[in-house]
Amino acid sequence: MGEQARIAVIGAGWAGIAAAVTCADAGAAVTLFEAGRVAGGRARSVNIAGRTLDNGQHILLGAYHETLALMRQVGADPQRMFSRRPLCLLEGDTFQLHLPNLPAPLHLAAGLLGAHGVSWREKIRTALWMQGIKWRKFRLDQTQSVAEWLDAAGQTGALRRHLWEPLCLAALNTAPEQACAQLFAHVLRDSLGSPQREATDLLLPRVPFGELLPEPALAWLAQRGADLRLGQRVRQLAGTRIDDEDFSAVIVAVAPHHLSRLLPAVPDTFSYEPIATVYLDYGAQTVLPFPLRHLGAGTAAWAVDRGQGMIGCAISGHGDWETLADNALAARMADALGLGAPHWQQVIREKRATFSARPGLRRPDYRTDHPRVFLAGDYTWADYPATLEGAVRSGRRAAFAAIQASKRPACSCNTR
Repeated sequence: MGEQARIAVIGAGWAGIAAAVTCADAGAAVTLFEAGRVAGGRARSVNIAGRTLDNGQHILLGAYHETLALMRQVGADPQRMFSRRPLCLLEGDTFQLHLPNLPAPLHLAAGLLGAHGVSWREKIRTALWMQGIKWRKFRLDQTQSVAEWLDAAGQTGALRRHLWEPLCLAALNTAPEQACAQLFAHVLRDSLGSPQREATDLLLPRVPFGELLPEPALAWLAQRGADLRLGQRVRQLAGTRIDDEDFSAVIVAVAPHHLSRLLPAVPDTFSYEPIATVYLDYGAQTVLPFPLRHLGAGTAAWAVDRGQGMIGCAISGHGDWETLADNALAARMADALGLGAPHWQQVIREKRATFSARPGLRRPDYRTDHPRVFLAGDYTWADYPATLEGAVRSGRRAAFAAIQASKRPACSCNTR
């Protein structure tokens, strides 16, 4: 038997966790570095004023197969931890769309034809447009924005205002005028365009985000002897040497704006989009009619019912909300909800929540100029915008590459 591979993973977000679990499952000795004291990266739980909150409202889809498989692998049960709901979009009496429990693609056709607040002409035109996208295998002009794509398709009515534009902001965290149409088409391909009806289901967390993956994954890794170094920032990376330790391979799973400190050859060329989460506590008697609600056309906000009267309002992308003080922003969300003044409120802002998913965006490959150093992160999974599924897939891909590289003879290239 050969010597056990020592693989280091830098960063314990969802990409780093996926990489560490995959490497440990393959028999490698894993060391996981994380500068923060809590794992999860941009999808983690935080404790504020004695309350456990998430640093964002992350909605998963039934199409997130790799993420759900990873949860099961580390002992987290998606069936218990999520409320699985068929896609339903409600905006009071203005717009309603519900996908019934029918086989795909009948559920989409029935949902579109039964949508409230949409003319029959628009319904039929949209159904034909969606079929045409499928025939073209969701391949679009790479330079086109979502707004340009919708304009060219004649999607200018209620479905644009209440479905396509809100979904674009929710999925890409980028305004339709700037968002990449091809990336949005990939999201539609794997959800509304999927041959599996379950792919369109909403997975709404019943538990804090830390319990979904980060905490069970760390426990799973610890049981398998992984060296977990939370609160330890890597000072220097030179090839596969981290500070004063040598490893068989290294996976760098940090946010792109932290890359240049460790890998100067991989510049940060991204622009970024913010997200704010406004928590409003109305007391246990308050329940939304459906646990996910878009707060109206022309807004970039969604409300998520987190249970026990706690409503989390997520505001996506750049906008005038960025200039508002926390109290004013909370008041705006409370007005949009129409539930009156909350008993308690908290605002959490992420200034660089995601990369800006624009047309022509150049994203780095997961391979670096060192044969045993690899990148993981949603920004490297070119098929998707910044999503948890993209992060998990990228982590697993980097892990497979690191495992294979560890089996090859070492090179004398431990300097950069």
